[in-house]
Amino acid sequence: MKVTVGPDPSLVYRPDVDPEVAKDKASFRNYTSGPLLDRVFTTYKLMHTHQTVDFVRSKHAQFGGFSYKKMTVMEAVDLLDRLLDESDPDVDFPNSFHAFQTAEGIRKAHPDKDWFHLVGLLHDLGKVLALFGEPQWAVVGDTFPVGCRPQASVVFHDSTFQDNPDLQDPRYSTELGMYQPHCGLDRVLMSWGHDEYMYQVMKFNKFSLPPEAFYMIRFHSFYPWHTGSDYQQLCSQQDLAMLPWVQEFNKFDLYTKCPDLPDVDKLRPYYQGLIDKYCPGILSW
Repeated sequence: MKVTVGPDPSLVYRPDVDPEVAKDKASFRNYTSGPLLDRVFTTYKLMHTHQTVDFVRSKHAQFGGFSYKKMTVMEAVDLLDRLLDESDPDVDFPNSFHAFQTAEGIRKAHPDKDWFHLVGLLHDLGKVLALFGEPQWAVVGDTFPVGCRPQASVVFHDSTFQDNPDLQDPRYSTELGMYQPHCGLDRVLMSWGHDEYMYQVMKFNKFSLPPEAFYMIRFHSFYPWHTGSDYQQLCSQQDLAMLPWVQEFNKFDLYTKCPDLPDVDKLRPYYQGLIDKYCPGILSW
């Protein structure tokens, strides 16, 4: 059975172009026009209403036992094919193909960094949350810190937060909110979705990847930070040092969505080798 995760609103509307023609990068992440605009706006309205400090803490409690499923990384990759991102206007083929496309794009550009290739394969595995019954606004879309006032580059920030109760709470409604200046993103409570969940899965299962990989997974949908340059008041020097790595990853996440599908069967042995090196065996999800 296919489970629909809305189109991933972190990505953008598909322009009316010949699919054989490579996409202009300017056509990605267009939030002012396009056939999916109403649906994406609705997703963000729900997200920006319900993603509160209490909600996020409840999700950490709910999923923090990692008792939903036991499976290998490759089994999780295959499980992605039960998810069709109807909210992602850039992709109309199974999620696993995007995972391999992203990984192969990174491998071509960074042949000496095998851990980086694996990040490409791993980055969307947190979307299995949808198979555990989570609504799309708690799985996909741009992420942002809860517990402080949303900043200007948060998508639709002027029109979607009116009903969020945290913004009526003086503890959470200032620029810093419940945080100390430059406390570091490791001390920040991010909105709940596939990024945060996969980051927690990696920590719990003790993936032996470098810190850069954990940053890429946790923050690849944090567009207000890595693209909008907001939330600098929360960042530590470590965060700023890691930012270029997140930005480098993002180039491959957005711009490897081409209609030429990879030969997954030929690629599997290489990536299985990386899984065996960095995150082997049956994992807790």
